[in-house]
Amino acid sequence: MRAVRNSTGLLARFGLFFLFVAAPALAEESKPPLADAPIGQIFRWINFAIVLGLLIYAFSKAIPYFRTHAEEISRKIAEGARAREAAEKRRGEAQAKLANIGADVAEMRLEAKRAAALEAERVRTSARAEADMIERAAQAEIAATERAARLELKTMAARMAVERAEAVLRQELTPKAEAARFRTFVAELEGDAN
Repeated sequence: MRAVRNSTGLLARFGLFFLFVAAPALAEESKPPLADAPIGQIFRWINFAIVLGLLIYAFSKAIPYFRTHAEEISRKIAEGARAREAAEKRRGEAQAKLANIGADVAEMRLEAKRAAALEAERVRTSARAEADMIERAAQAEIAATERAARLELKTMAARMAVERAEAVLRQELTPKAEAARFRTFVAELEGDAN
């Protein structure tokens, strides 16, 4: 492949050199009979061969470029078609979602209402349970306070009774009353002894 390229490049250089050398000879218009002469015909054919060789060389170099360029363009067109199909699919999905957005919003609202109702019921149940627990605790505290108050009241009543009894005894146990009782006691003892 490389040998073909080198030989084609060498041929192209030779053709260009020959074109530059032959161009002044072909460009002379003052000698029309020379153009009709056999040498003029040879230069025309050489010029034709050089131009044809250059065209063939240019096309041989351009064809792979055009082929790869065409393949790249077809690949990009295919990628564009796939991207367009994907975009159309996403657009269709988005339109379907937009079409259902009203129903989705209504469903979300309904779900939110249900969740709020459940939460409110849970809070009410929790509040009731807590209120019941507080009420039981208050009842227990009231009962304990009541028992403590009764005990304190009994203690206070007993102490007051003792104090009152002491006061009554002090009033009744005066020295005169004690002497009278003593005499009554002694008299009862004498009466029992008889």
